[in-house]
Amino acid sequence: MSKPFIWGAAAASYQIEGKTTDDPRGQCVWDMFCNQPGKVRHGDNGNKACQHIINMPQDVELMTSIGLDAYRFSISWPRVLPNGTGTVSNIGLEFYDRLVDELLEHDIAPWATLFHWDYPYELFLKGGWLHPDSSDWFADYAQVIVDRLGDRIKHWMTLNEPQCFIHFGHQTGYHAPGLQLGIQEVLLAAHNCLLAHGKSAQILRNNCKNAVIGAAPVGRISVPEQRTPENIEAARQDTFAIQNRDCWNNTWFADPMFLGKYPEDGLRLHEAYLPRITDADMATIAQPLDFYGVNIYFADTVAMASDGSAHIITPSTGSRYTSMDWLVSSDCLYWASKFLNERYNKPIIITENGLANTDWKNSEGKVEDPQRIIYLQEHIAHLLKAKAEGVDIDGYFCWSIMDNFEWALGYDRRFGLIHVDYETQQRTLKQSAHWYRDHIKKYKGQ
Repeated sequence: MSKPFIWGAAAASYQIEGKTTDDPRGQCVWDMFCNQPGKVRHGDNGNKACQHIINMPQDVELMTSIGLDAYRFSISWPRVLPNGTGTVSNIGLEFYDRLVDELLEHDIAPWATLFHWDYPYELFLKGGWLHPDSSDWFADYAQVIVDRLGDRIKHWMTLNEPQCFIHFGHQTGYHAPGLQLGIQEVLLAAHNCLLAHGKSAQILRNNCKNAVIGAAPVGRISVPEQRTPENIEAARQDTFAIQNRDCWNNTWFADPMFLGKYPEDGLRLHEAYLPRITDADMATIAQPLDFYGVNIYFADTVAMASDGSAHIITPSTGSRYTSMDWLVSSDCLYWASKFLNERYNKPIIITENGLANTDWKNSEGKVEDPQRIIYLQEHIAHLLKAKAEGVDIDGYFCWSIMDNFEWALGYDRRFGLIHVDYETQQRTLKQSAHWYRDHIKKYKGQ
């Protein structure tokens, strides 16, 4: 009997939850970052966001109306442990209790991510991911979550996009905590977050019956310009290559998680800057995982050059771009799922994919977003083509269930299937939400 394909949508705690006046949630590095002038567009922050902390029941009803099988959400570390360690906030845990119960009552499977960038401010002051105890702090947090929610949540992800919170957060300074460290310190932070992944995966495995565990890294994908053996090989090589002294790649994180070793090209490139890496570290990081979750929005198109290297093809004039200025490359999910499944031999789940736009209501109060529908149609079709060809693919999560705080870009970019009026908090299903609902029904033969 074949596995049922999972249709879902996703969101993250800091981007949607907001705070209330009596909220005990501790500060996180994004609160700190948003308070720095010029870091976030219009000086926006996540204090209000979508007020999901208040509107959660209504939001779950809307998920039900779309027909979702699953909802991928993240748990806010400082909401549960305001200081990052020590005293546990029962109020914070109760919110996730209610969320999980609400989802289950509506036959929506909860898919929980332990960390989606809202690192506790008090632990940042102690050194954050640079501190040698940072992975133990994370493990202690994971244990708190598992003790409270592990009886009801089956599907788990440890870290969301370590490439982003390490590369953009610790090297370029574009994201919180806004650091611009040297590569030696960046690699230390990356190693510690991989240890955090491994230790939390151990806790999940040992404490959650029948747990299904993965992570949700970035997919930095290359696709072949033409479907020739040479170009396909060039795209495969470029997808997995480490070419720069940074962490903006797939394999520096995925190879340790799934293969138990750092990639050779990265070790050579970073040789003079590596942290101390022990066999025990690698054994901790390489816990058995059940799926490869990956967040993919676009790709580079490449062809094989005469010297055997991958040559990036410049997009043609008038190519399609999203409002994030990301090139629309609809076959990215096809090639990503094939390449990643081949290398890591795990079922692939697209844990994020979607289009940012500047949606607004029309005179009838409707939100028409045809570009998003085209984007979803094309990407999902390519994903299902790969599945039909035998690639092991278990599910797809649209980013995002609702418009939300888009990090350094504030509230200017809208990714949601659901439109949010940030002043009134009114929710409106966009045309794409109706399309997604109908697509899910058609796929299931309903």
